[in-house]
Amino acid sequence: MKTSQVWRLGMGDMQILPVARHRPPLKRPTWIIVLVSMVSLFLVCAYIYPPQSRNACYVFSSRGCQVLTDWLPPAPARELTDEEIASRVVIREILSASFTPTKKAKIAFMFLTPGPLPFEKLWDKFFSGHEDRFSVYVHASKEKPVHVSRYFVNQDIRSDQVIWGKISMIDAERRLLANALRDPDNQHFVLLSDSCVPLYKFDYIYNYLMFTNISYVDCFYDPGPHGNGRYSEHMLPEVEMKDFRKGAQWFSLKRQHALIVLADNLYYSKFRDYCKPGLEGKNCIADEHYLPTFFNMVDPGGIANWSVTHVDWSERKWHPKLYRSQDVTYELLKNITSIDLSIHVTSDEKVQFFQGYLGTAFFHKLLVDIFVSPFP
Repeated sequence: MKTSQVWRLGMGDMQILPVARHRPPLKRPTWIIVLVSMVSLFLVCAYIYPPQSRNACYVFSSRGCQVLTDWLPPAPARELTDEEIASRVVIREILSASFTPTKKAKIAFMFLTPGPLPFEKLWDKFFSGHEDRFSVYVHASKEKPVHVSRYFVNQDIRSDQVIWGKISMIDAERRLLANALRDPDNQHFVLLSDSCVPLYKFDYIYNYLMFTNISYVDCFYDPGPHGNGRYSEHMLPEVEMKDFRKGAQWFSLKRQHALIVLADNLYYSKFRDYCKPGLEGKNCIADEHYLPTFFNMVDPGGIANWSVTHVDWSERKWHPKLYRSQDVTYELLKNITSIDLSIHVTSDEKVQFFQGYLGTAFFHKLLVDIFVSPFP
C-alpha cells in the first residue's frame, strides 16, 4: 500500500515538471539583415561621397576603381569652376573663329637655344630664295649668339634663363609664340632646338605644313612612373589623371592653337605649381606634359599625336641620343625620312606604334634633332 502511494506521488511530481518545447527557426535571421544593411549603407555612402584618392579605390578591389564604376550609376557631372568656364569660352571662340590665311602666309621658325646656333649656315642655304615665306625668332637663354646668316641677324627676342625640366622652358616657348604672333602673316609656328636640321627642301616642308589643318604635337598615354606616375592630385579638379599625357616638346602649331596656348592661364598655372622635378618625390617635367595634356583636353581632334621632328630616345636616358660626326651619314638621314611609324616607349618599356595619315599619304619627319657631338 505504501509502495503504491509512493509510485503515484512520483508520477504526479513528474507531471508537474516543465517540459522543453521545440521552437521553430526564425524565418529571417537577425545577423543577415544587419549585414545586408551595413553593406548597402557602405555602397550608398561610397556613391554619394566618392573617394578623392586613388588609393581609396583598393577598398573595393585590387583592380582599383574600375570594378566599382563598371556597375555603379555614373557620377553626376562636376560643376565647373569660374576659371574653367572662362577658359573654355575663350578657347571655344578662338577655335571656332574663321581664320583666312593671308596672301603672304609664312612659317615662323622659332629657335630655342642656350647660345650660338651651330647649323646656322645650313639653315641659311635652306631659307635662301624663300624670303617672303618664313620668319625667324631666336631665344638665347645664356649667351647672345653672333650670327653668320643674314636671316638670323636682329631676330633675337628678349630672352630669360631656362632651367631644364622647369616651367621656365614653357615660358620661353610662350615668349617665342608671342613674338611670332605679332606678325599676322605667320600661320604655322615650328619650335626648334639649336641642334635641329631640315630633312627636306623648303618647298616640301612649307607645303606639307600649310596645306594641313592640324597641329603636330607629340601626345601619348604612359601609365608608368615616368608618365602618369608624375601626376599630382593637386592639379584637381581641372586636370584629372585620366587626361594626363606625355610627349616630346618639339611642336608645329597652326595659328589658332598658338593663340590658345598664349590665352591659357588656368592649365598653365597647374603645371607651373605642381609639375616640377623633386615635387612630392616625383620628376615631373613641364615641357613633356603641359602641351600634350592641354591639347588632349581642349582639342584632341585638332592635333596629330606625333611631332614632325625626329628625336632618338632609344637609349632611354634623360636626353636624346648624341651622335658623333661620323654617325651622321646619308644612310642615317635616308632612314629617318623613311619612317612612317611614331614609336612611343612607355615607362614599362612597352612600345606604342602610332601610324598617322595625311589624306592618303603617310606622315613624314620633316626635321631631325641630331645632337651632334663636337668630338669625333
